[in-house]
Amino acid sequence: MAKGLFPRAWVKKSFYFQARISFVRVKYLFLTWLAVLVGSWVLYGQYSTYTELCRGHECKTAICDKYKRGMIDGSACSSLCDKETLSMGRCLSTLPNNQVYTGSWGDLDGIIRCRLGDAGPYELGEEPEPRREAPVFDTPTRGTSVEKFREMVSNHLKSKLGEQANLASLVSQILFVADGNKDGRVSLPEARSTWALLQMDEVLLGLLLQDHGHTPRLLGFCGDLYMTEVVPYGPLYGLALPWPLVAWVPGGMQRSMDQWFTPSWPRKAKISMGLLELVEDLFHGTYGSFLICDLAAAHFGYTERHELRLTDTRAVVAEEEFRRAMRSRRCETDADCVYGVDCRTSCDAAVRRCREEAERPNLAKACGTLKDYLLRGAPAGLGEELERQLYACMALGGDPAGGQMNMEHSLILNNLKALLWRQISHTKDS
Repeated sequence: MAKGLFPRAWVKKSFYFQARISFVRVKYLFLTWLAVLVGSWVLYGQYSTYTELCRGHECKTAICDKYKRGMIDGSACSSLCDKETLSMGRCLSTLPNNQVYTGSWGDLDGIIRCRLGDAGPYELGEEPEPRREAPVFDTPTRGTSVEKFREMVSNHLKSKLGEQANLASLVSQILFVADGNKDGRVSLPEARSTWALLQMDEVLLGLLLQDHGHTPRLLGFCGDLYMTEVVPYGPLYGLALPWPLVAWVPGGMQRSMDQWFTPSWPRKAKISMGLLELVEDLFHGTYGSFLICDLAAAHFGYTERHELRLTDTRAVVAEEEFRRAMRSRRCETDADCVYGVDCRTSCDAAVRRCREEAERPNLAKACGTLKDYLLRGAPAGLGEELERQLYACMALGGDPAGGQMNMEHSLILNNLKALLWRQISHTKDS
């Protein structure tokens, strides 16, 4: 009896074992199929996103077509379209209308930017970029003299910067840049390219600030495509997470990771001096005062010599333009009176209009950006004084153009610069 039961028990166990193996195989087959499906979907999504975001060939085709038809000209046109010595490299675009690439021009490395007209269906980023019409490059019109073009440029600058004593020298500087082939005159195609560039605030502000070394130098242009020098190290903390990971990494962990990738403290102090000097030049600059409306570390980089560069001039706005925008804005609460990311005023409830004066000056926001950057790793004996000065700086408020506030602003700025300079003046980083 027992002998008869043994084979049947063995058969049942064998059947159960084979059924379990089959189940495991089906399970892993299903998981493999699911992984392939999800992977293919992700790859397709990445490819679709890339093809929508990265349309450099369309940029080049559109620009070179207009150049060959004699509509536009500039210092980079021949190299881009005839000699093909200016080429686009890795795509850095995050919006389909605003094409950004690494670029090479002979032995020069840089960043190439180009605007495209109609936007594709995929628009990444916190705020979708508005749909733009493709530039037609019909201004100035045929028959416009150089003097008339000079007047056009001057009036455009006045509308952006207000009445400034040194506008004539800025107009001359822009006309010098406009003469791409340096033959001593500005042709109609060169004037059209220059006019298209001046409609982009980031280019205009880049030209205003590059004399002080705060922004990457403009290397060349063709139509509204332009190339600036590359800033090798950025952002300010030295670590930029790919955009798909940003949403998944907690803010606290991001700040800790940022600190791991900073330079040595003396080099951080030199970079910080550069930011304070930028604030000083914007406070009462040659061409008026400007506000930095997004002081995120991601908008700054630095060179091999640890000199600060503002890599995104879209964060800067002329104070005149800011006041004009606030004057015309209706409001219910203070939350309605925000320009950019962190330029804000208060709401005048009596007239339901935003007030013109910015609540916080550039210096207070700059010190807020530098606080964690400078306090971590500060030399022994410096931390307490540095922290005291930074918090006093962050407490600045009101309109810095007012007399008392003006003096306090200058005093805090000079004290901070002197404190940092004493620490690094004797080092090789100075």
